[in-house]
Amino acid sequence: MWFSIILLFGAGVMAACQVGKAPMAMLAVQQELGLSLSTASWLISAFAVVGAIAGAPVGLFVDRVGAKQMVVLSLLLMAAGSALGAITAGAGSLMASRVLEGLGFLGLIVAAPALIVAVATEQSRGRAMALWATFMPVGMTIAMLAAPLLHWLSWRGFWLLNGAVLLSYALLLLWVLPAVKAATVTPRSVLKDIGEAITAPGPWLLCGLFAAFSVLFFALFGFLPALLTQRLNISSEAASMLSAVAIATSGAGNLVCGQLLARGVQPARLLLLSFAIMAICAVGAFSALLPGPVMYVLCIVFSFAGGLVPVVIFTSAARFAPRKELLGATLGFAMQGNNIGLLLGPVAAGAIAGAFGWPAVSLLVVITALLAFMLIAAAVKHSFD
Repeated sequence: MWFSIILLFGAGVMAACQVGKAPMAMLAVQQELGLSLSTASWLISAFAVVGAIAGAPVGLFVDRVGAKQMVVLSLLLMAAGSALGAITAGAGSLMASRVLEGLGFLGLIVAAPALIVAVATEQSRGRAMALWATFMPVGMTIAMLAAPLLHWLSWRGFWLLNGAVLLSYALLLLWVLPAVKAATVTPRSVLKDIGEAITAPGPWLLCGLFAAFSVLFFALFGFLPALLTQRLNISSEAASMLSAVAIATSGAGNLVCGQLLARGVQPARLLLLSFAIMAICAVGAFSALLPGPVMYVLCIVFSFAGGLVPVVIFTSAARFAPRKELLGATLGFAMQGNNIGLLLGPVAAGAIAGAFGWPAVSLLVVITALLAFMLIAAAVKHSFD
């Protein structure tokens, strides 16, 4: 059982590496293709285009096709997208390859938790999901730590390497994972289930909370290597290493949040604390008044606080689902919000910074945090506490 769970966690880590490789290689891609900062930011955001549109339908599709098949297919799609990106000649085709990678990413992060639930015993399910919740910071950290490979392989070679590893991992999972469906297929149509989920407030609240979190997180961490290079006057490799350390603290936040929830801390309080700390730290990080080392410390605190939000959302999904059979759709809505934030955060931050400078991004941070507080208040009335 745990062998399968660890393999699925590894698949999530591989998927998160595809998110993390874009910020790490952004400067190299920008220089080779002659892209502006605003255009280069789509290297991150294009990844989320499909997820921003199709999260809920994919959540239902997983239950009908089978989680194992979707996990393998998703890895193959990411492998194809990464390989195609390595041979692209221009920005447009590179962004299109990132959309393909994003489709695979969405399928995997919806299907893998469903498969974990299917293979885990009831007693081990909580620990298994706590492990899964750390896949994003672990994967992004690994991608950042791989920055020295850019000198040896170039960013195109790094894209090809990722494609080869993803393909190999897909074949491994196809061979060793049990063929277990995530849920029993029901006679209800997908459209009826989506209709019920759309008209319920719970999935929309999770969608909005995850979107607000992702806007804040990727508005800062999508550009962190570039920011650290400028503010600390260090090489891009050193900036990637420091970014990896900062992102890794998000995983610590995931684990701490799980313990706090187990001890009875109210999820709404954790969300309020997390969004408040993230907003304060992000405003300070984007400010030109603070010294570079202080800015980096704020990024670490920001990352740790941000680790609370995904765990609260994942563990609260059952309470927000219109009915238990729509848990997949509810998680799909949440991941759709995550991708909307991943889509909008870097693009908005890049456009604002390109036009007015990095301190102006603080306005985006404050507005997003205020919207998050409003959503938390609505969530308290609906299901929290």
